[in-house]
Amino acid sequence: MTSAPTFAPRHNHPLAPLTSLAVGGPARYFARLLSEQAVPEALAWADARDEPVTLLGGGSNVVVADGGVEGLVLTLGLNAEAQQREGDAVHVTVGAGVAWDSFVERTVERGWAGLECLSGIPGLVGATPIQNVGAYGQEVGDTLLEVHAFDRGGGGRVVLPRSECGFGYRTSRFKQADAGRFIVLGATFRLRIGGGACLAYPEIARRFTPDAGPPSLAEVRGAVLATRKAKSMLLDPSDENGRSCGSFFLNPRLSSAELDRLRARSANAPPSFPDADGRFKVPAAWLIEAAGFQRGQRWGSVGISSRHSLALVCHPGATAAAVVEAAHCVRDGVAHAFGVWLRPEPIFLGFGELDDGMPALSSV
Repeated sequence: MTSAPTFAPRHNHPLAPLTSLAVGGPARYFARLLSEQAVPEALAWADARDEPVTLLGGGSNVVVADGGVEGLVLTLGLNAEAQQREGDAVHVTVGAGVAWDSFVERTVERGWAGLECLSGIPGLVGATPIQNVGAYGQEVGDTLLEVHAFDRGGGGRVVLPRSECGFGYRTSRFKQADAGRFIVLGATFRLRIGGGACLAYPEIARRFTPDAGPPSLAEVRGAVLATRKAKSMLLDPSDENGRSCGSFFLNPRLSSAELDRLRARSANAPPSFPDADGRFKVPAAWLIEAAGFQRGQRWGSVGISSRHSLALVCHPGATAAAVVEAAHCVRDGVAHAFGVWLRPEPIFLGFGELDDGMPALSSV
C-alpha cells in the first residue's frame, strides 16, 4: 500500500491576480508553502520531474509573460517574528511571507528606527534583500544583519551575514551571481531603539519645519506614505494608476565622462547626485520627460502614469507583451535622445531571451 504524496501543487494556477500589474498567464504548477520544512519537499518534487522552480513574492515587482511560467512557482507563507535586544538596538527576525509594510508599520509603532522611509512599499519581506529595496534615503542593506535561506546548491538551510549578500544599488548576490540558488526564508534586521528618523531625502525633509524640532518616526512614515500616494506608488484598487509595479526603470549611474556627454546633449542641466564610488546617479524620471515622454501618455492599453513618469500602468485589456513594448519605446527614446541606456527594475518571469535585463521584442 502506497501513501499519498504530501506535496500536491495546483496545476495551471493563474498568476495575474497575484501581481500588481495583473497581467500574464498561469503557472504550470503552483504552491504556497507554510513551513520551512516544506521547501526541500517541494524542491524534491520538482527535481524528480525535471521541472524548473521559480519564486514569487508579493508580485509587486514582476512582469509575468502572457504564456505563463513553466515549471513550479512557489510563494512562501512564513510569518514568524522574533526579537532580541542588544544594548540600544533590537534584532528582529521576520519570516519571508510577512507583508513588508505591515512589518515596517510595527517597527515604527514600537519606536525602532531604521525602516521608516521604506514605508508603503508593497510586497513581502523575503523579496526585499533580493532587490536591496530602497527609497527616500534608506535601503534594506543599511539595517539588515543576515539573511536566512535554503541553499539549493548545498541542499540545506544557511544564514548569510550582510557582508556576504553583495548588496548594491537595487541588487544583491541573490539577484545577480547567485540568482536562483537561494530561497529566502527570512531576514534579521538591526534597528535602533528610540532612534531618530531619517531625513536624508530632500523631498521628505521639506515636509517638515526645522524650527519645529526633529519629527518622530510616525511623522516621517506619514510623510513617506503621503508622498507615495501623491505619485500613485501605493497599492490602491481605486487609483487609475494603480496597476503598476512602481518604478519601472533604475536611475542610471554615470561616470564623470558620461555625465559630461549627457550635459552636452541636454538643453537643460540634468540633476545628478554623487555616489560613494565616484559615479553620479541621474534620475531616470528626468531623462524620460526630457526625452519628450509625458505623464499620462499611452500606447493602447499601457501608458505612463499620470502622476509619475517612472511608472508604466496597465489599463483594461493590457497584456504583458504590451507592457514590454511600451518599456522598449521609453528606453529606446531615452537612448536616442541622450545616449543613456535605462535598465528595468522589475523581474520578468516566463519570457525567453532578455535584452540587457528586459525581454527582447522578438520573445513577446
